[in-house]
Amino acid sequence: MKISARNQLKGVVTEVSKGATTAHVKVDIGGQIVTASITNAAVDDLGLEPGKSAYVVIKASDVLVAVE
Repeated sequence: MKISARNQLKGVVTEVSKGATTAHVKVDIGGQIVTASITNAAVDDLGLEPGKSAYVVIKASDVLVAVE
């Protein structure tokens, strides 16, 4: 599969927490954990479970930085 998004980070799923309709999937990308909220159906379709390799793909129109 090819995708146009350039922010693709390979990692390993560390946790999948399903809710009523949405799941939180945690992916370790080299010591940093990225959490994605996706549908339970997507979790099932992708076969996501702890220990499985996966890519985190980030598509954002804005990146904000703030300080106190």
